[in-house]
Amino acid sequence: MRRCSSVRTAHHCPRETAMRQERLKNFNDARFGMFIHWGLYAIPGRGEWVRYQEDIPPAEYAKLADQFNPRHYDPRAWARIAREAGMRYMVLTAKHHDGFCLFDSQHTEFTSVRTAARRDLVAEYLDACRAEGLMAGLYFSVKDWSIPAYFRGPEADPSGWQECVDRFHRQTLELMSNYGPIDILFYDCADDADFRGGWGERTAEVWDSETLNAKVRQLQPGILINDRSGLPEDYATPEQTVPMEVPDDTRMYESCVTMNDNWGYAIGDGNWKSTDLLIRQLIACAARGSNYLLNVGPDPDGVIPAPSVDRLREMGGWLRTHGEAVYGTERLLPNYFDVHSTGRITTKGKQAFLTLDQWSTTGELVITQLANEVLAARLLPTGEQLSVHREGRRVVITGLPAHSPARYVNVVELDLDGPARPQYHSH
Repeated sequence: MRRCSSVRTAHHCPRETAMRQERLKNFNDARFGMFIHWGLYAIPGRGEWVRYQEDIPPAEYAKLADQFNPRHYDPRAWARIAREAGMRYMVLTAKHHDGFCLFDSQHTEFTSVRTAARRDLVAEYLDACRAEGLMAGLYFSVKDWSIPAYFRGPEADPSGWQECVDRFHRQTLELMSNYGPIDILFYDCADDADFRGGWGERTAEVWDSETLNAKVRQLQPGILINDRSGLPEDYATPEQTVPMEVPDDTRMYESCVTMNDNWGYAIGDGNWKSTDLLIRQLIACAARGSNYLLNVGPDPDGVIPAPSVDRLREMGGWLRTHGEAVYGTERLLPNYFDVHSTGRITTKGKQAFLTLDQWSTTGELVITQLANEVLAARLLPTGEQLSVHREGRRVVITGLPAHSPARYVNVVELDLDGPARPQYHSH
């Protein structure tokens, strides 16, 4: 993974745009997805960049494919964990930067089908997503360390570089042609900041991304494409951050985040984020109208590490009670309308959800962000009705119990007199 720039605007016909807008709304309503970084790099267990960072000779790294035979790979189990966590879509690394394909490609022998596993791991994953009712996404790295010309560049090796571009196109189109409907295509690293300073505005031109994406859309008319082929496309993907603000443009945003410090399996990385922090990041994304793509890095046998599973199950337990504050919510209030002393506000139709980062020790909450009359208030963890009245600009909520009823973040649901309307501070 590495954040890559988007600099050009794709143009689509009105019918295609309307179809994608509907798909994008469904995607945006889903809010929460599972990112899966998995491949040969799981065997050394030092993260997904180990081949590059340790400058492992290509022949030595390729031998890992003779060991990669994941005896416990069960993508239905992954999908069930995702559903239990409250996730509604998944994105798997079909090919990462090392060039090893988890699918059957006719353009390289470096695949799970032609080495020790003898399995099309992508096909099994997609079947599992569909069986569990999850939107199915594929990650595909634009760059490929298995092609020597990638490191020489187009000026030093024009014909070799063309091989890089051709393989990128052909393998992407294999994935789009051979596996049925694909919901999400997540490109990565077209504009590689580690290579010759990055391509900047030339990224899409260098990889001929516009031509490729047009072909992708012909094969998969309803697909959503992220912003990492050098074109803005359907949605932006900030990495390892939940932006304080997102621009008021037409694109959706999806924050992709790790649970510890690595995307791929790293046996020595115990720097796990707390469940509390992960839930707060999910809420922050929802409050800004964004999605949250949370990563897991399965081990060489295909097992998601226990610390990840524990956190996902805890998040799912919280969402079963509080999911109304997350799924299908709208970003109607300005970015800065967080309730800084307590939490954030999400909205949906004539409802608003106040997510409480801190519990009130007085049994009272005050918000000033809404111009609406608040008709009723209830505490989601218990269903308890709370008292609410307006004092000028202030909406005062009283009657909260002395102790926090939820283990993590509490939510107060507000019934409004109409769609949420912002109220600006007078000073």
